[in-house]
Amino acid sequence: MDDFEVLRLLEAMLRIPSPSGQEAELADFLVRRMTDWGFRAWVDAAGNAVGEVGGGPKTVVLLGHMDTVPGEVPVRYDGNRLYGRGAVDAKGPLAAFIGAAARWARRGDRPYRLVLIACVEEEAPSSRGAFFVRDLYRPDFCIVGEPSGWDGLTIGYKGSLQAVVRVERPSAHSAHGRPTAAEAACEAWLRIRAAAEAFNVGRPRIFDRLLPALTGLRSGGDGLTEWAELDVHLRLPPDLTPGSAEAWLREQVGEGCIRVRGAIPAWVGPRTTPLHRAFARAIRRAGGTPRYLLKTGTSDLNVVAPVWQCPALAYGPGDAALDHTPEEYIVVEEFWRSLRVLETVLEEVTVEG
Repeated sequence: MDDFEVLRLLEAMLRIPSPSGQEAELADFLVRRMTDWGFRAWVDAAGNAVGEVGGGPKTVVLLGHMDTVPGEVPVRYDGNRLYGRGAVDAKGPLAAFIGAAARWARRGDRPYRLVLIACVEEEAPSSRGAFFVRDLYRPDFCIVGEPSGWDGLTIGYKGSLQAVVRVERPSAHSAHGRPTAAEAACEAWLRIRAAAEAFNVGRPRIFDRLLPALTGLRSGGDGLTEWAELDVHLRLPPDLTPGSAEAWLREQVGEGCIRVRGAIPAWVGPRTTPLHRAFARAIRRAGGTPRYLLKTGTSDLNVVAPVWQCPALAYGPGDAALDHTPEEYIVVEEFWRSLRVLETVLEEVTVEG
């Protein structure tokens, strides 16, 4: 299996749309491809595509996600770039996982069990696929597929709280000068933003700050009651739990009510485990210098790592700045470099650990 065959796998994955909640076609495709490449493969009860190879007393989990945010990015090559929705987040890392695992399995000496999981709904507040497998496995090592660049290792993610803030008021004529529900909701957002700025005083590092975002707004009424809703997304630092963040948000909102759509705490892991050392050696052999990253987003690593309590990190080709953008692409050479790094890690990860 050469590099071009793995690249063709990624291209085929990009041509199958898989926004959150619509991953079934891609899951079936991956099960067929993994079966052809020597995996024992199936779709589990949550809709995740799962493949296993090898055996032995230790287990390594490679956990990626199949789903993408909405929006079509035409699949095409432009020089050394492959464009498509999910090329970076996160079909590129997932394809690299599958290719590296298949190559490792074909070498014959497979001293441990490798489980590859392509999760559903990572981009949704539910993280349904990761929560499902979290209680099924207890691996010795976990690698989550997210873009870090071929020489980057992500060792921490911020937490997240997604909520709907709703303000309701009796309907009144706009000429009377009383603030409308829409105005009250806008004022609530201004209080949230100002309170976050106060929270962040003395926190120079962005990873340690509370980052609010207004991601949607709606208003309406039935002639008797008017309402306005805000979709608020809080990115949480490690010292702010989702419960504390919800209480903080309620304090800022005042008269409005809050419905939490999803919440998960931040996670930061060590950088000195056998897994991290294996990656550092592999990156250096490939001509790079390891970079250790703290991300302001969240991933399925936040879901599984606190429960599995094993050496864990996120790794994968791609520039995370291109996540969710209309110009999402992966550099082909970087994709191939990540393949080589992953192959080396899979060869060595259990030797030291």
